[in-house]
Amino acid sequence: MKLGTKLTLFNAISKLVIVILFVLLVPVLIKNISRNYVDSKLIKQKNKLLQIVKSKGIETYIENGEAYGSYLPLKDEYISLDEVDPDYFLDTIKRGKRLFSEGDTLEYRILSHTFKVKNKNYLLEIGKSVDTLDETSVPLQNIAFQVLLGMILLTVLADQVYSTYVLKPLRLIIKTKLVGQKFPNFHTYRQVRTTTSDFQHLDISIHNMIETIADKFHKEREFISNASHELMTPISILQSKIENMFEEEDINDELKVRLLEMQKILNRLKSITKTLLLISQIENEQFLKEDRVSVSELLQEVYDEISIRLQDKNIEYEMSMPENWHFVNINKFLLFNLFFNLINNAIKYNNEGGSIRVTGVAVNHKYMISITDTGIGIDEDAIPLIFNRFKKFRQSLQQDSFGLGLPIVKSIAAFHDIEIDVTSEKDKGSTFKLIFPATLIVVS
Repeated sequence: MKLGTKLTLFNAISKLVIVILFVLLVPVLIKNISRNYVDSKLIKQKNKLLQIVKSKGIETYIENGEAYGSYLPLKDEYISLDEVDPDYFLDTIKRGKRLFSEGDTLEYRILSHTFKVKNKNYLLEIGKSVDTLDETSVPLQNIAFQVLLGMILLTVLADQVYSTYVLKPLRLIIKTKLVGQKFPNFHTYRQVRTTTSDFQHLDISIHNMIETIADKFHKEREFISNASHELMTPISILQSKIENMFEEEDINDELKVRLLEMQKILNRLKSITKTLLLISQIENEQFLKEDRVSVSELLQEVYDEISIRLQDKNIEYEMSMPENWHFVNINKFLLFNLFFNLINNAIKYNNEGGSIRVTGVAVNHKYMISITDTGIGIDEDAIPLIFNRFKKFRQSLQQDSFGLGLPIVKSIAAFHDIEIDVTSEKDKGSTFKLIFPATLIVVS
């Protein structure tokens, strides 16, 4: 999952938690707000009534000692004023029920307050219907939910836009410095514009690391190329001298055996040197990619050259390849070597009377050629290492191998932008899948 997606997901989840908490708390909050609002309104009404009593007298409400009572037509609010015992005291705001003369019992938020006028004690009650409070709370809750959801959506959108903006330099670093680079051919360094110091440090660090890798790799290439060239001359001279010694008449049989052993060793050394030189030339891109050849014809040429080895081990060879497939923009010599090495390995590590299948199929706008054998297989933990130079495993120690066949395959595949996928099962065989881009194979 991308970092930007993770950040957006985290922001969305955190805001969802906030919404859940808000949903749980908002009824209580709205209820408290409504209650406080009503209490404040009741206190104002009380103060107003007391001000009237002070200025106009208690007679404004109580005449001839009769209690005063008033309520709205729907009984949403009521006011009562009555004389009580001199020692009675009350100053509260709480819920309570009241019974009206019509027989109705309703619940109110009631302010109760006692006060004295002319040595008489009076009780004032001002009530507001609880049903009215609930009617007010529900619309307030709905409005609060709508406002909250709108704010959440806006903040998620803002987070997404900001995260995209902030992480843009990181995406550029990954795209241009890592994904966009073709190892070991690195492009000229271009600094990624960013005001984030962490990304600046990352950009410089990756560049320095790549420069170090490129320098080491180019030195290795140069050494292999120079060493291979230099070794070819003395090897050729030694071979010529050994061949000349064979022409001498007085050479005995024991010396001939030793000369043959020396010649065999020189041939092995020459083969290794040529292979290293070939790898160096491939990696230095000293080959052209301008050839066009039929896929089935190239594989047939490989079969013609290697068929004698198939017969020696009685191995069945089967090829299923579309006749209308043609390689384009390739180097025929290198691709011949690629298939030769893979099929040669399939023979070398196969069992007597085994089989080899070479098939071609089109997959997702690409072309896949698979080479499957019924050989001894490869250990699962060894598969990532099989393309390393001079790496030999237990199953190859008894074979006449230098550990350079698959490294050549890897170099040729990388040179042509061919993907390699290897699957293997111990004692059952291996499959090497070569995935060619559409630019290398045309159907005609």
